[in-house]
Amino acid sequence: MNHTPCLGQSADLLLGQEFLTWLWFRGATGAIFNDGEGRPFSVRVERRVVVEGGDGEFKETASVSGLESELREARLGLSTGKKVTSALISLRREPDEWTISLKAADFALGGLKTPKIEKTREDDEDREAFFLEKISLIESCLDLLDRVYSDFLRIRLDRPAWDEESAMLAKWIRI
Repeated sequence: MNHTPCLGQSADLLLGQEFLTWLWFRGATGAIFNDGEGRPFSVRVERRVVVEGGDGEFKETASVSGLESELREARLGLSTGKKVTSALISLRREPDEWTISLKAADFALGGLKTPKIEKTREDDEDREAFFLEKISLIESCLDLLDRVYSDFLRIRLDRPAWDEESAMLAKWIRI
């Protein structure tokens, strides 16, 4: 069965691919973002990225992973026109770090790993505090991700800013 996505799905995919590519570029070039309270944080694509190009029977996918990998093969894929379709993202705001998998097609989040929480006791009060702290850390991660996406949209929707950003991104891809 041949399924053709509606315009909205295809536009979402394109925007998601641009976001993940931009995020990879900004992280690799040392960009610093600020959370809602002005605290700095960084974002990096690391350890795993998937790029795809082509359609139908000509579709090519490259999945690159490695603990200390620079993801060169995936970056080479970008230079041949492939687009980022999913990535493992690390968000760091001292002293905390989160990792999360993000898909371009639908912005689906997976495998969220929050900073460790120290458990001291096993009573009901401690479990409730642990749960609430875990929820707070998840919300913090989502807030940071929202902040980065908002920055991306601000640049992406400003034609001169996006032209300048695209030129720097293209130069980064060629290196």
